[in-house]
Amino acid sequence: MHYANETYLQGKQMFRHAKTIANRYSMSKHGRVLVAMSGGIDSTVTAMMLHEEGYEVIGITMKTWDYANSGGSRKETGCCSLDSINDARKVAVDKGFPHFIIDIREEFGDYVIDNFVDEYLAGRTPNPCVLCNTHIKWDALLRRADALDCEFIATGHYARIRMHQGRYYIAKGQDPHKDQSYVLWGLSQECLRRTRFPLGDYTKPQVRQLAAEWGYEELSKKAESYEICFVPDNDYRSFLKRRVPDLAQRVAGGVFVDTQGNVLGHHKGYPFYTIGQRKGLGIALGQPMYVTEIIPETNTVVLGTMDELIRNGMTVGKLNLQKYERIPEEGIEAITRIRYKDRGTWSALRQEGHTVEVSFFANVRGVAPGQSAVFYEENGDVIGGGIIMGSRR
Repeated sequence: MHYANETYLQGKQMFRHAKTIANRYSMSKHGRVLVAMSGGIDSTVTAMMLHEEGYEVIGITMKTWDYANSGGSRKETGCCSLDSINDARKVAVDKGFPHFIIDIREEFGDYVIDNFVDEYLAGRTPNPCVLCNTHIKWDALLRRADALDCEFIATGHYARIRMHQGRYYIAKGQDPHKDQSYVLWGLSQECLRRTRFPLGDYTKPQVRQLAAEWGYEELSKKAESYEICFVPDNDYRSFLKRRVPDLAQRVAGGVFVDTQGNVLGHHKGYPFYTIGQRKGLGIALGQPMYVTEIIPETNTVVLGTMDELIRNGMTVGKLNLQKYERIPEEGIEAITRIRYKDRGTWSALRQEGHTVEVSFFANVRGVAPGQSAVFYEENGDVIGGGIIMGSRR
């Protein structure tokens, strides 16, 4: 099977071809916008909304990953599948705006997947969606937008963009169950300036209703995927073994210890465990035990009780501040989220150079180095975020 009117954008020649096609359409009063279209309901409704509002829409689908390369056992699904690409193409054909496919598998793989593997080998828990948004998708979109003379880019994220004293920042989306502000903390001022999030003021049921009203009944019922796109079977351990064939042998024979250093047994290798993990440890100790620390240098996994997971502070690095240029010298109070589904905890923030010291006002369990920490004001505005470097009790 081939994509209908397939157009891959590769190299200067293809860009010139794409620009020629795009320029056949007269510039609208709202401007030209490049819409990232995965073939799912959210990006489809995003393109439709902007088209209805009078923007000159150009659709673009990014091929980030070949499922066959993952070695997984399940059928290819999600944003990189043939069906999804064709779904995106169909909407563009129906509405009469151009659509292109870009191949970014090499840049995606080199950066996102290599980082994913490296972080687990360093004993940390990576956040690939944040990394992809920050360093791959937006960069790829903006470069193609410039090549196609697009003023703006748009995605189907449930978040809002606001401005404060000349600075752009993310704010939570209207739907608390779909808010995606957490994964967007890394976007720069230039990215935010040129980005549109039409779905930020809508709930998911409203978006499904819009899709149905526009004649996409089947799409409105399409199931969502919450898996990492390149680990579609949700088994990151098997993925690591496929990427590093001798990994299991290299890390075998490590030990579990308790928080006092007493040896409790042997494990399968430190990269196969994450902070807060209880199930799948393969060891019975007479009470629930959790991974509280991972020490890659000695292939050691520390186990403790739920109370021993508690942390009252952490250090956050690789900062990107959005609403403010920097945190005031006297510090500020904010709601800090340490994972995507985390409701957040009130905390005190104090910036020290290129890091932020976070002191929680209530004890927090499962602070995992490598994950993102995102700071919010009470009204849902994103102050900024960074990567968790370490925690303290």
